[in-house]
Amino acid sequence: MMRQYELVERVRAYTPDVDEDRLNRAYVFTVQMHGAQKRASGDPYFSHPVEVAGLMTDLKMDEDTIITALLHDTVEDTLTSIEDIESRFGPEVARLVDGVTKLSKIEAQTEDERAAENLRKFLLAISDDIRVLLVKLADRLHNTRTLHFIKSPEKRSRIAKETMDIYAPLAERIGMYEYMREMQLLAFEQLEPEAYQTITGRLKQIRDKADVEIDQINQTIAWEMEQAGLKIKISGREKHPYSIWKKMQERHVAFEQLTDINAFRVITETTEDCYRALGVLHRRWQMVPGRFKDFISTPKRNGYKSVHTTIMFAKNMRVEVQIRSAEMHRASEHGFAAHWAYKQADKPDGQAGWLRDLIEILDTSQDAEDMLENTRMAMYQDRIFAFTPKGALHQLPKGSTVVDFAYAVHTDLGDKAVGGKVNGRHVPLRTQLHNGDMVEILKSKAQEPQQAWMNFVTTGKARAAIRRHVRHRERHELVAIGRKLYEEVAARMPGKIGKKALTAAVTRLKLEDEDELMRRIGLGKINDRALMEALVPGFDVNGIALDFPGQEHAISIRGLTPGVGYHLGECCHPIPGDRIVGLRLLDQPVEVHTIECDRLASGMDADWVDLSWGQGSDGASARLRVIIHNRPGTLGEIAGIFGYHKANIINLRMTARDEEFHTFEVDLEVHDLQHLMRIISALRASEAVATADRVYD
Repeated sequence: MMRQYELVERVRAYTPDVDEDRLNRAYVFTVQMHGAQKRASGDPYFSHPVEVAGLMTDLKMDEDTIITALLHDTVEDTLTSIEDIESRFGPEVARLVDGVTKLSKIEAQTEDERAAENLRKFLLAISDDIRVLLVKLADRLHNTRTLHFIKSPEKRSRIAKETMDIYAPLAERIGMYEYMREMQLLAFEQLEPEAYQTITGRLKQIRDKADVEIDQINQTIAWEMEQAGLKIKISGREKHPYSIWKKMQERHVAFEQLTDINAFRVITETTEDCYRALGVLHRRWQMVPGRFKDFISTPKRNGYKSVHTTIMFAKNMRVEVQIRSAEMHRASEHGFAAHWAYKQADKPDGQAGWLRDLIEILDTSQDAEDMLENTRMAMYQDRIFAFTPKGALHQLPKGSTVVDFAYAVHTDLGDKAVGGKVNGRHVPLRTQLHNGDMVEILKSKAQEPQQAWMNFVTTGKARAAIRRHVRHRERHELVAIGRKLYEEVAARMPGKIGKKALTAAVTRLKLEDEDELMRRIGLGKINDRALMEALVPGFDVNGIALDFPGQEHAISIRGLTPGVGYHLGECCHPIPGDRIVGLRLLDQPVEVHTIECDRLASGMDADWVDLSWGQGSDGASARLRVIIHNRPGTLGEIAGIFGYHKANIINLRMTARDEEFHTFEVDLEVHDLQHLMRIISALRASEAVATADRVYD
């Protein structure tokens, strides 16, 4: 453990005018506060914050950050308060410590909820000051180094998974690759112990045999560079065990099939020399197609710059080479931390673009699972680069679509997107983008985000924005259908129910407002009898309703959106014109079924509501079973019938096949029941069709 004077000397080495008394007081304070507390290793607990402070001195962080590292656990694990810290060490340190401190006393039902709330506070804090993130990463790194001392396998696994899912990606996103690699390695050892032992064992075997070969490659590349007049430093390095395992999983290959276990790093003096060195390599050795990446012209979002290439060395050996300048190398190891040289009056700016995206996700996430999922998406490291027509560069995860790009540019643009042009070619919204694509978003004022977009968007920002809009629209429509249900119930009551009675009912039910009452009615949380009792107290005496009237009029669902205000039963596929009934299930929108649907006879516990489509209702999907003769052209003929009647095919699948006949199930978009019957009549009249019937299950 680092001693008090050693810590002060390390800070003085890069900040000669440091306030030594303040540092000494912070050191003594953390020792006194943690007192006799012990870590799982048996070491005094205060050894942990001292080691975290030492990691901060490696990054040459400012005085406030070092003190924050020393005090970062005092609020959570001792009787110290934020006010105590502010009075002793000032508001800046108090603010930083508060940002790092976990919400250990939060009332949460699940581990995900606790993790989400801690992460929420943490991300909000680092969006204000990046130093919070640096201290937290150092805290997690030291905890991961001592993870093996924890006796509980479940606790070790939980911490390792959290490290792998949250903290290692965060380190990568700010370019702190040394932290990222060490955290991944230590977490990998806990999560996949057998794979870890196997890969590290194989690497040791290769290392024992390959030293001579690596030296030969080093010397050969160095000689070629020297002949070209380039001053470089070259080193061979072994691929990270977790990186090897991840590649094995993604490519579904064995260890023996990997050809680039070892990689080499060429450090040049200038950026121009990077490209000169690349030219030397490609002139001397054949380049492996598809393995060249230029992160100098298009840096990663965390600022990482380097040129990566793979060449074919002697005996068809693949050799990966990274080329970067000395400045790029320094930044690649410590990322953002390499750029922070704090002065007394400076205030750091932590408002990186990706952090702003995370904060937007925090604001729009509905629950812990959503937030953790979308945050992890926002931190994934596999990226592509795409451009706007004006040349603005946007980085996105691999697999991102036109919709993801639109939301990356601006949330409002994503909301209004109807299509895109990729490299000048019109494409649908679900089109996946590739490196270097130039993307123009086509928009319409009439467009709004669709629930179906959730099936193909990739970025957390897009998913959060779509969910926010869908939830808003869902609430609006649940209020609308709840109001229709309320009006029907009110019409059955003896006497007219006025605004005063409605306001009193909201108060009796202890709800926020009238809209919340309607939403709960729409979700089936308040049934007819409970509503009548709230409107007219005494209506239900001892559980017996006085003159309980039944539903008199069907409730129109016109103007509501299928899948939002109500759900169409997938068992019977109701369409306008069908006689329909609604099932009110607790905490779910009304479920609409045809009167013939078998689900209505299943005996399930749900309230039935008489519904009607309403005049002018249009559009739904119906399912047909069509048996056609097995001869050329018959499938094309029935497709022609659908096209002639302007019915869009949603899904077409063959369910049976024999020598004489093929059986298909077809899902069609139709206007109403009359439209569907015309199509069925046309199918039955065709020589290509043996039978055609509507399917209700």
